[in-house]
Amino acid sequence: MGAAPNIILGLAVGYESTIVPILALAVTTYYAFSTAGMYGVALAALGMLGCLPIALAIDGYGPISDNAGGISEMSYLHESVREQTDKLDAAGNTTAAIGKGFAIGSACLVSLSLFGAYITRVEEATGSSNFIVNVLEPVTFAGLIIGAMIPYAFSALTMSAVGNAANQMIAEIKRQFIGMKQGKAPDCDQCVKISTEASLKYMIAPGLLVLFTPLLTGLFFSKDCLSGLLAGIIVSGI
Repeated sequence: MGAAPNIILGLAVGYESTIVPILALAVTTYYAFSTAGMYGVALAALGMLGCLPIALAIDGYGPISDNAGGISEMSYLHESVREQTDKLDAAGNTTAAIGKGFAIGSACLVSLSLFGAYITRVEEATGSSNFIVNVLEPVTFAGLIIGAMIPYAFSALTMSAVGNAANQMIAEIKRQFIGMKQGKAPDCDQCVKISTEASLKYMIAPGLLVLFTPLLTGLFFSKDCLSGLLAGIIVSGI
């Protein structure tokens, strides 16, 4: 026994957890499209988004309760206070997981609607009424696999941002601990500054990736490559 089997089993459970939601989304998409076309898909997306504010509101309990628990410990309050804040934190975290499901599901439906809008726009621009995304075309397939890579690149950038910010924070805390042993007061503002600056600075690259990848693909390659790129991003992202 040890960490390795737990990690493997945890990954397996995580992968299995995609099956039921994706089947539900597939059925929803098929029924909505067969009933009212792309308009039906858009309505289904709005229906899911309608539930999201409630989930996000309860999601706010998580970090607020967690911070309250930390303050209660630092203030030497009774242990029962921390027990209550932990329960609220657990409720917030559970609801956060549910809220992500709503967000991802609605994102799938919205992405399909936007992809349909893109195809319609291409048909208007080219004067054709039957533009088809053919993955057997080499340029389309190239865009498809590059698009499937984009969510991984985005995730890598955001995860690296968290790691870099954490390393800066750890270094600053270590420096302050050394200073506190010498009688200096802790500088909480510096820690807040590190988090705030990192949250803005390190999100520039992911933002540019999202904004400019479709734009440059359409400008320098073709509408076929861009259609493959968008399809790959949608499937891989979901």
